[in-house]
Amino acid sequence: MENQTEISFSGKSEVLVVDDSRMILSMTRRILENSYSVHTVSSGEECLEFVKTHTPNLILLDFHMTGIDGLETLHRLKENLLTHHIPVIFLTGDEHNETEIKSLHDGAIDFISKNPLVPGVLLQRVKNTIELTLLQKNLQLEVDKQTRQIKKLTREIMQALSSTVDAKDHYTRGHSARVAKYSAEIARRMGKSEKEQEEIYYMGLLHDIGKIGVAGSIIRKNSRLTADEFEEIKEHPMAGFQILKNITALPSLAVGARWHHEHFDGSGYPDHLKGYQIPEEARIIAVADVYDALTSKRSYSEIRPQAVVRDIIEKSKGTHFDPDIADIMLKMIDEDKEYNLREQLEEN
Repeated sequence: MENQTEISFSGKSEVLVVDDSRMILSMTRRILENSYSVHTVSSGEECLEFVKTHTPNLILLDFHMTGIDGLETLHRLKENLLTHHIPVIFLTGDEHNETEIKSLHDGAIDFISKNPLVPGVLLQRVKNTIELTLLQKNLQLEVDKQTRQIKKLTREIMQALSSTVDAKDHYTRGHSARVAKYSAEIARRMGKSEKEQEEIYYMGLLHDIGKIGVAGSIIRKNSRLTADEFEEIKEHPMAGFQILKNITALPSLAVGARWHHEHFDGSGYPDHLKGYQIPEEARIIAVADVYDALTSKRSYSEIRPQAVVRDIIEKSKGTHFDPDIADIMLKMIDEDKEYNLREQLEEN
């Protein structure tokens, strides 16, 4: 066999040829070696060993081989996260359409006949496949880059929006970010996906956006609100909903704004939803929101001791809070032996 695991430093694209015919290996090397760095192995087993230490740009794979045949080799390549992306072209002497259909169905990129092996066809197919794969890779890299930039911009815009609300009262500075983090952590503990955790983070970040229209004197008031003032405060969930509902790229944002003051027993506002009528995200944010209110210094109250906070949340299960979600918050409190959770999130 000819230089099966030879590594090229020429900068050429690398092609691995897998065939149990020495003649085919020799022919493909002669056809391709002027344009590509060619490696050859004579079995599926050797192919799978080769790719443990090398990543060719393309694999030319014989369909019929003794031992592990071409299809099984292809299946194993596609099952491996390190090799599933390598394009595979099948080489075969079959003239049956079923073989070609099976190959393409199972993940092969193309299909080249060995009866006869036409140099021009082989060169052009290899060239097209490698160039297309490189183009797709570069396109995906650019898409990933743009996606990261959009996500970064989205987060920065939302943080800026939430800060405009928090800035109305220096006592609540950082409140929205902390609620967002608590909410995301609760969602994580509930088994939510990373995408769902990210979505609820954003919902928590903007849950109070409706307060942007509430008079600062009311938000900063350090004494009991009058009935009229409380009615104005109660308008902020609907105001937030109206602001966020037209953001079609993130339609769930408005959910947290509108319903984070609903109570599990139906005594909340603005829609007096009860129990599981309240969207789950809003039930999560409700617990996080109250926890932060209890553990932060406000114009109208001091930071409560952790035991008091725990007791309030425990007693509010089934009335203010979804009991299951409240239990998750209680577990977070119990794990926070030194009462550091609030302080750590304020620093971040």
